[in-house]
Amino acid sequence: MFILKIEGLLEGQIVKRPSKLIKSPYVADAILSNKEFLAHTAALGCCGLCEAGSNILFAPMKNKDDPTKCMYSAQLAVINEKNTEIIIGIHPKLAEELAEKCLTNNYLSILKNVKAYRRETVIFVENKVDSRFDFSGVDENGLPFIMEVKNVPLADYEDISAKDRKGKCYDDMPYNEKVAYFPDGYRKKNVDTVSPRALKHIKELTLIKKESKTRCIMCYVIQRTDVNRFQPSVLDTQYREAVKLAVEAGVEIITLVVQWTKQGEAYFVRDELPITSF
Repeated sequence: MFILKIEGLLEGQIVKRPSKLIKSPYVADAILSNKEFLAHTAALGCCGLCEAGSNILFAPMKNKDDPTKCMYSAQLAVINEKNTEIIIGIHPKLAEELAEKCLTNNYLSILKNVKAYRRETVIFVENKVDSRFDFSGVDENGLPFIMEVKNVPLADYEDISAKDRKGKCYDDMPYNEKVAYFPDGYRKKNVDTVSPRALKHIKELTLIKKESKTRCIMCYVIQRTDVNRFQPSVLDTQYREAVKLAVEAGVEIITLVVQWTKQGEAYFVRDELPITSF
């Protein structure tokens, strides 16, 4: 089922991030048809998917005619593995757009025919909740709901550290039997959470669920199809435990799998990818 299309995509390559001209980690030097330009990388290096040498599908930006600013933004990564081309959505805002289109097109199995919804809802309860959630509304039965969306561009044959992965061989495993995981990224210490904001969201959804009749939903948007399961990353024990407690409290989980094409078209695949048990 068709979801949306990104217009004007062009395939190029990241040369350097940060750019040699602009030292922001959100700006990279990229090359397209032998011409270098500045590219916006909203997801930073996306854990290797948007670093030097990465093949990227770029979308033109509104200020693309100003050579002092970013002409294009990195939207999709293109990788080749085991003779198979895999296209991965890396821009974090894509996850919210995809979730909204699926919501309005009634693709989401557990959230159809909503009576009303809005984007970017701030919820404040003194000493308890203080966050902006991606969606809120009223479901078909008249119950209020809150839905937070997280982008999941990463997957591998095992959810283990890069150090532990060295020396491992996965040649005998099918390319499409990876585990998608969230979160992943830089942290100072192994005991730290990867994303304090993501941890805050899941904890607050748990609290709201416990203290109200509001449906609380976490939607993980998995923008690749070489996966057969999802899990909160074992490398972030704080977040993983928080998701476990959230599910036990009644927070609902959507694992939305999206397929991208090189033409920038996104298609709904499924929204109940199996979740590895805690």
